[in-house]
Amino acid sequence: MGAWLWLGIKAAGGRGYGSSRGRSVWKSSRQVPSTPGSSATLLSCSETLAPCSQGAAMPFSNSHNLLKKNYSAEDEYPDLSAHNNHMAKVLTKELYAKLRDRKTPSGFCVDDVIQTGVDNPGHPYIMTVGCVAGDEESYDVFPELFDPIIEDRHGGYKPTDQHKTDLNPDNLQGGDDLDPNYVLSSRVRTGRSIRGFCLPPHCSRGERRAIEKLSVEALSSLEGDLNGKYYALKNMTDAEQQQLIDDHFLFDKPVSPLLLASGMARDWPDGRGIWHNDNKTFLVWVNEEDHLRVISMQKGGNMREVFNRFCTGLTQIETLFKSKNYEFMWNPHLGYILTCPSNLGTGLRAGVHIKLPNLGKHEKFGEILKRLRLQKRGTGGVDTAAVGGVFDVSNADRLGFSEVELVQMVVDGVKLLIEMEKSLEKGQSIDDLMPAQK
Repeated sequence: MGAWLWLGIKAAGGRGYGSSRGRSVWKSSRQVPSTPGSSATLLSCSETLAPCSQGAAMPFSNSHNLLKKNYSAEDEYPDLSAHNNHMAKVLTKELYAKLRDRKTPSGFCVDDVIQTGVDNPGHPYIMTVGCVAGDEESYDVFPELFDPIIEDRHGGYKPTDQHKTDLNPDNLQGGDDLDPNYVLSSRVRTGRSIRGFCLPPHCSRGERRAIEKLSVEALSSLEGDLNGKYYALKNMTDAEQQQLIDDHFLFDKPVSPLLLASGMARDWPDGRGIWHNDNKTFLVWVNEEDHLRVISMQKGGNMREVFNRFCTGLTQIETLFKSKNYEFMWNPHLGYILTCPSNLGTGLRAGVHIKLPNLGKHEKFGEILKRLRLQKRGTGGVDTAAVGGVFDVSNADRLGFSEVELVQMVVDGVKLLIEMEKSLEKGQSIDDLMPAQK
């Protein structure tokens, strides 16, 4: 099992950005792989089942069609009767009528917000989010829709709650000693949005190119072991692009219906690219699902080193942007603002590829992870089974916890999982090791 199977289309949360390269294609009759203790899965906008047709393109919202004003809100209300996503749970006819005529300053309307969830009903056992933000103001203009979705998706997070941020790696306890006989690789990722620009579902060609130019200028100023190079997708040869994809460092063109329906693949590959340091342990994707997707990763179990690089690089990037009079979207309630409501707050996913051949078969595995506030998936993505007992284990939360707190949950939880695995190897019971609910 390749320890570097973190990046490419998987790095931003598992299923990544729509490519089903090397994976079975999802159809309506597909059975979702399950393991002991498995339950319904929650997906972000980018963590999605593969589409039925890789070549298919899907339209995004027809909000530019002014003739729809000739029809009532009831006439325009989408059919959500067969849908399984957070948006469909919240959006009633009455709410749609209330929000229908609102627009953000950049022109993003409720039909733009919901289109991805309308076009993609979801899976009976996999709860998708079903909506996106088109700009920073979306969360303020449509609170009646976003607030209940955020509360449902983020474990009861209330509109009055305040988010916490802590990017000081010195506050992490331990993390440099995860047993490499079990932990194959470690990674931390997040997203960032640049204030003053629309988010990818709504940004124009000019905005996207300006974001790329600004990002390249900032990233080119990184020094030391963060020094690296930017690779624009449009300037790559097919062979160069394919090599980076095969090495799992580069995202492929989105073919996921969830992303296509929200308009994130418009003008591909214009304005998109990847920056990475010379060691390929610190990477930044530009203009994919978010303006920036920042990733720190390496082989083995030294999560402290990965997190230290992550915090150092992210802090330097923010400082460089501020020197150019730009800042990241952030507010005290939602933390860092990102395209998908599932990634609000920290936007952080810290995880490991870990060998748990015995524990992975245990009937209480799912319950153990739930108590530790962790989640699992196969190393091929969210809708894949584990191969050879290797799981991708990461934090389940994003909002309401600080970055240090989330990484600490992973470090402490992984240590316990390894202890349990060692006990099972010896034929011992793990009942005495069962954790309390965090």
